[in-house]
Amino acid sequence: MADLPTTAEPARARLSPRKKQQVSRGVQYVVLVAALVAVVLYADWSSLAQNFAKPDVAGEALPDLFTVALRNTIIYSVGGFVFSFLLGLLLALMRLSQVRPYRWIAIVYIEIFRGLPALLIFLMITFLPLALPGFQVPFGTYGQGILGLGLVGAAYQAEVFRAGLQAVPKGQTEAARSLGMSATRAQVTVVIPQAIRMVIPPTTNQFVALLKDSSLVLFLGVSGEYVELAKFGNDLASQYANATPIMVAGVTYLIVTIPLGYLASRLEGRKGRNR
Repeated sequence: MADLPTTAEPARARLSPRKKQQVSRGVQYVVLVAALVAVVLYADWSSLAQNFAKPDVAGEALPDLFTVALRNTIIYSVGGFVFSFLLGLLLALMRLSQVRPYRWIAIVYIEIFRGLPALLIFLMITFLPLALPGFQVPFGTYGQGILGLGLVGAAYQAEVFRAGLQAVPKGQTEAARSLGMSATRAQVTVVIPQAIRMVIPPTTNQFVALLKDSSLVLFLGVSGEYVELAKFGNDLASQYANATPIMVAGVTYLIVTIPLGYLASRLEGRKGRNR
């Protein structure tokens, strides 16, 4: 008589998806804590403080850090932003125009200035007097910095505006035309204001990007009263053979960019709730 199995093989225990997620999160926490402990134990904090956070060297950055470097950074950034805002809006309108040459010009500009590194644009600006003898950018060094930031920023801002203009319902234009408005007036008084309100969050992010790109102004060879934060920190670090001024400049950037980034996130969240 054949032997019959007397015991059944126990079923394999399986973790639920929630349990797996908890285990995975626990492992990640353990790895993170281990990494932090390793950094705390093995980092040479005295050497780091001496080279990156030396109080007396940081004190040498004041008050010029705010009265010269930060002031110039804001001038370059705000000027470049206004330039890119206006040119970007024009390019977006050209990109959506029914006139083909306008569309071609806008497309070529956007593709070129989005494809080239911003650094090359600033280097090209330094050679403008050689390529165009007698030509001078208005407002001197400030004008050169604003021009470089504006040319680069306009290519990105144009795509932001294009998305905003296309998001405005066509019924808005049709309603304006039914009230007797011309196509141009309807665009200026109805469509564009709505598009601008829609693109405020990404436009805020664009300003933050320009603020950080203002560090490229140093490649224009600025000095003295025209230095911005990055150039200011680098020059002072070279003078004292210490990286503390660079850290101070970086913290100053964060003081400005973090609140702006938070503002952009809040605006984006409010925009999402209003949809």
